[in-house]
Amino acid sequence: MYVPMSVSGVTVDPITNTPIVILKEINGDKILPIWIGIMEATAIASALENIKFARPMTHDLMKNIMETLDVKVTKVEVCDLRDNTYYALIHLLTKDGKEYAIDARPSDALALSLRVNAPIYVAEEVLIKSAKLSEEAKKSDKWEKILESLKPEDFGKYKM
Repeated sequence: MYVPMSVSGVTVDPITNTPIVILKEINGDKILPIWIGIMEATAIASALENIKFARPMTHDLMKNIMETLDVKVTKVEVCDLRDNTYYALIHLLTKDGKEYAIDARPSDALALSLRVNAPIYVAEEVLIKSAKLSEEAKKSDKWEKILESLKPEDFGKYKM
């Protein structure tokens, strides 16, 4: 099952200084943050802000090529999360009715979808896995705070 979502915005992780694209459920309150590269963040942000450059950027070029060849992006899916890496598919429809699903980084798929107004979907499984990762990170932070609060005299109490 896939959840319809939209790009809510781009922000920066204050700890790692890494850009994050935020997807938000269209008719609900589910949110999916995806850490991305700076160039991809720029491509997404420029599309969100409707900024036009003098020369076509990569995703604009992809859009222009597809329009010229009469190929339509029917949808974009964030379809998997494995080993802390998100996976996406760009679904294409040719003028003669052939359908293709092209493997892509989510950031590229999202940047393209914004330019061609294609719907964005996220697999329920991805939302579940992402929530688990977030929960694990919170637990890790809890242990990190506990370990950081230990004093030198706390060590050596236990014999090995």
